[in-house]
Amino acid sequence: MSARTDALRVLLRIAFRNLAAARVRTAIIGAIVLGGAFLVVLGSSLMDSIDRGMRTSIQGSLGGQLQVYSAASKDPLELYGGLRGEPQLEPIEDFSRVKEVLSRVPNVKAVVPMGIDQAMVATGNVIDVALERLRADVRRLEEGDRSPEALRGYEARKAHVRRLVGLLRDELGQALAIVDLEGREAEERRREWADLTNAASDGFWAGFDGDRYGHLELLENRIARLSMDGSFTFIRYVGTDPDAFFRAFELAQVAKGEMIPKGHRGILVGKQYAEEWLKLKNARRLDLIKDARDRRGRRLADAKDEELQRWVRENQRGTKDILQQLDPLQAEEAARRLRAALGSEAAGEDLPALLARLFRVDDANFDARYRIFYDQLAPLLRLYLIDVGDTITIKAPAKSGYFNSVNVKVYGFIQFRQIERSGIAGMTSVLDLLSFRDLYGYMTKERAAEIARLKGAVGAKELAREDAEAALFGGGGPLEGRAATARIDERSLLEGARAPGPAQDPAARTYTQEELDRGVALNAALVLHDPAKLEATRRDVQAAADRAGLGLRVVDWHAASGVVGQFVTTLRIVLYVSLLVFFGVALVIVNNAMVMATLQRVTEIGTMRAIGAQRRFVLVMLLVETATVGLAFGLAGAALGGAAVWLVRAAGGIPATNDMLNFLFAGPALRPVLGGASVVVSLVIVVVVSVLSGLYPALLAMRVTPVEAMATED
Repeated sequence: MSARTDALRVLLRIAFRNLAAARVRTAIIGAIVLGGAFLVVLGSSLMDSIDRGMRTSIQGSLGGQLQVYSAASKDPLELYGGLRGEPQLEPIEDFSRVKEVLSRVPNVKAVVPMGIDQAMVATGNVIDVALERLRADVRRLEEGDRSPEALRGYEARKAHVRRLVGLLRDELGQALAIVDLEGREAEERRREWADLTNAASDGFWAGFDGDRYGHLELLENRIARLSMDGSFTFIRYVGTDPDAFFRAFELAQVAKGEMIPKGHRGILVGKQYAEEWLKLKNARRLDLIKDARDRRGRRLADAKDEELQRWVRENQRGTKDILQQLDPLQAEEAARRLRAALGSEAAGEDLPALLARLFRVDDANFDARYRIFYDQLAPLLRLYLIDVGDTITIKAPAKSGYFNSVNVKVYGFIQFRQIERSGIAGMTSVLDLLSFRDLYGYMTKERAAEIARLKGAVGAKELAREDAEAALFGGGGPLEGRAATARIDERSLLEGARAPGPAQDPAARTYTQEELDRGVALNAALVLHDPAKLEATRRDVQAAADRAGLGLRVVDWHAASGVVGQFVTTLRIVLYVSLLVFFGVALVIVNNAMVMATLQRVTEIGTMRAIGAQRRFVLVMLLVETATVGLAFGLAGAALGGAAVWLVRAAGGIPATNDMLNFLFAGPALRPVLGGASVVVSLVIVVVVSVLSGLYPALLAMRVTPVEAMATED
């Protein structure tokens, strides 16, 4: 043992002497090794931090640790949508059975039913909203409220609707003037124009008080639909058990409004979706300007920032939506508030001019104007097309191909902590599972009860397919003519089918947990007690599903994330390929440098051989030299990489400049953490590369004999 220690000491002494003697060569090799170690530590730390952030985002929003779905599905599960839209999944017919089996698997904490898809939502338009308010005023009057406030509000709403109808007539008239229509379409447009002309006439409004509800019916059914404003939008949602969903996903929170009451139908609209697609455009532009200034340091004074300049111009010119929302009383109040807030220079200006002044912003006045808008003007406006407390109609194609629709109450807006600004998760709304089943034509208790009542009312009964012909045509016997002795009373049948009861008012019912569980789901999220045992639990869940004959496919959160997970995998592949190329080049450079150094030391090596040094000693000596360079400069590179990670973290991290990065970073910035594994991996890589680089020169040195060394001219 002592001899080996002495030999190692001698080898190290010779190695350090040679490294000190060839400073330039050592510096070149060391710089390459140091750079490689630095890149490995910094790159690995960043990728590990991104992976950790993505895991937090996915597992805390929709994914859980595992996902299960029908193995008969032709598409793989992609929680956040794929390049071709939503995946086509076969339904899990009885979720309660899946929940029962999988809940017994060790380490499974919760099984949450899901069905993710997109649907259309009717949002109405400015005329719809104005008519809704006018109808409420009419109802108050009909109920006997004749107070001055009620009468003043009614007249203001009526004037507002009349003005909107006039504007709509002007818009439609301009559109018809440039369109050449023929046939049935032309006839239909003429009827619409006649209705609109009638609704805008003095006579129509002079007779409004004589038949308020009749006039409202015409306005709502034949005029409002003519508005060219968008009246529907698409919404992405997850149908689930809301109570179980919020227990399972810790990032989920109600940002506005309240949670869907347990056992009730309803929807929580994605907060980010509402901000980007449902919010009043002027308010949204102000929010975008504020975000750009506060979080990204952009300035309105920068003339090259075309996006900021465009938002300011559009806000100044695009005040139509605000003006159309306000009835005369509200417009008067808005003008009064803006004159007071904007100061003496705004005195005497009308509302359009005041709005243009409000939106004429620069870096000096933006914060004040932003507060004026939200404190003074926003309370008079409807900021969102869909807001808390509304009842909305959602439409989607059922599995049979026909469109189904459900009416659900908006209880609130949902967001996911840390990733509030990410559109990847923030665009997803949460819908109760029973409404999801109705929407897509899957059988629910109410639907089954309704079918049973209809069957009982008409005397229908179940028949096997092979018995249908006999039942319809008398079993093949001769046809008999029989006069009808009674008529079918369709009215009574329909009234019987519509008899009041719990099944006729699904929104008013409270549903049991058994009703929620016993039915269809498209997939289910599994939350684990110990996420570190993910792979072992995945195998256990798959085995339990197979034993029970559930026909399920079990995937981890990374596979279930689809293109989002593939993005991070692609980044990691790019990093590894880049490092591979770097170290490949480094190996060649270091190898060439060591070959040249070995050729310059032939005499020295021959002398060592002459005094008794074995070939193995020479081999080990040169390998120790390269390994020493690799280890010493590798440690320095790892230290620099660690310092870079610390500096990035101390500076607040790498900002998330878009939705994707916000989701991957699990927050507004990536704050990397130095991992011990990154340091160890970097040292192992640089030492291995160094040893491989010195292996060929060392083999050359082994072949040098004392005779060759003495014959060599230095």
